[in-house]
Amino acid sequence: MKDFLNATLPADAQQATLVGRAWVEGQGPVLVKVQGDQLVDLSRLAATSSALMELDKPAAAVRAHVGPVIGSVAQAVANSGADARVVDLPWLLAPCDLQAVKASGVTFVASMLERVIEEQARGNPAMAESVRKEVEAVIGDDLSKVRPGSPEAAQLKQVLVGKNLWSQYLEVGIGPDAEIFTKSQPMSAVGTGAEIGIHPVSAWNNPEPEIVLVVNSRGDTVGATLGNDVNLRDFEGRSALLLGKAKDNNASCAIGPFIRLFDSGYGIADVRATDLSMRVLGPEGFDMRGASSLKMISRDPLELVEHAIGPNHQYPDGLVLFLGTMFAPTQDRFGPGQGFTHAVGDLVAISTPRLGTLVNRVNTSDRVEPWRYGITALMRDLARRGLL
Repeated sequence: MKDFLNATLPADAQQATLVGRAWVEGQGPVLVKVQGDQLVDLSRLAATSSALMELDKPAAAVRAHVGPVIGSVAQAVANSGADARVVDLPWLLAPCDLQAVKASGVTFVASMLERVIEEQARGNPAMAESVRKEVEAVIGDDLSKVRPGSPEAAQLKQVLVGKNLWSQYLEVGIGPDAEIFTKSQPMSAVGTGAEIGIHPVSAWNNPEPEIVLVVNSRGDTVGATLGNDVNLRDFEGRSALLLGKAKDNNASCAIGPFIRLFDSGYGIADVRATDLSMRVLGPEGFDMRGASSLKMISRDPLELVEHAIGPNHQYPDGLVLFLGTMFAPTQDRFGPGQGFTHAVGDLVAISTPRLGTLVNRVNTSDRVEPWRYGITALMRDLARRGLL
């Protein structure tokens, strides 16, 4: 994990406006910015990540703020690994706090086809390969030219209904309404270096490397970061009504390492051009690499934001929005035709040059550190520090 943690910061970190949260013993979560090789306390500018995003020009305000140094970036990064943490030193947390944690599903053709396959296979990985061939024989593997909600999409739907291959995943993938769901609760996401959790009963699951947009209560997209939308393919494949069980378990949501605020050097156009890379290193020597390109997304990122927040749904504390992934691993791991699934001890690293690297180690959700620090605890600590 140490090598991946060393790549935490973006390649152009000195030009970036980076904010995050760090645990400081005796204080609790502290809002920070990266300034050179130091972490600077932003608490007197904004007590929470949510409040910071509500400022008219958060990036400019962060750059101008002068605050105390809580430690070096290198020190906090090195101390973020769950297996070697020194309590008296700061470590990184997920950079969001009170924001709702939302996610967009089925936003890429590749993952859309895999969701159809999961459904047709009823969550059985042994059936997936034969179902994959059958589905692709009818649908093909390139729907990138079909614009969601268009007349062409409606025509394709009629063809697939006639062949008894229409799916709820195709409905949100090429239909007029995007899938927006609650990934996890505010304050429940883990940061870089922490363990991520998979349900102990799951036998078919995978990481999902994604860009996460940061949106304030007015619907303004003000920054971006990385996320791992850990997914249980067997649970969701059995029934879409198990989406909550498939997506929201202890430590099943990782976000970080820092939020890169939009400024003159980085904005939504850069997000649209992002290429993500991912690597999974298993304890038995398994090595899998994958990629996901935002250039291939079927709905524009800001269109997904409009589906999430607006006249029909408000978020007074803002939200963070996972944009979905085109990465759907099919590489066999434990036997021919069985595809990929996680093993306890897997190291998952998600990276892109402009946002840095998010790295986590896999454990089961009943064995990772329990989630005990929530909104009540945060309010108590902020009040004790005189920030409320």
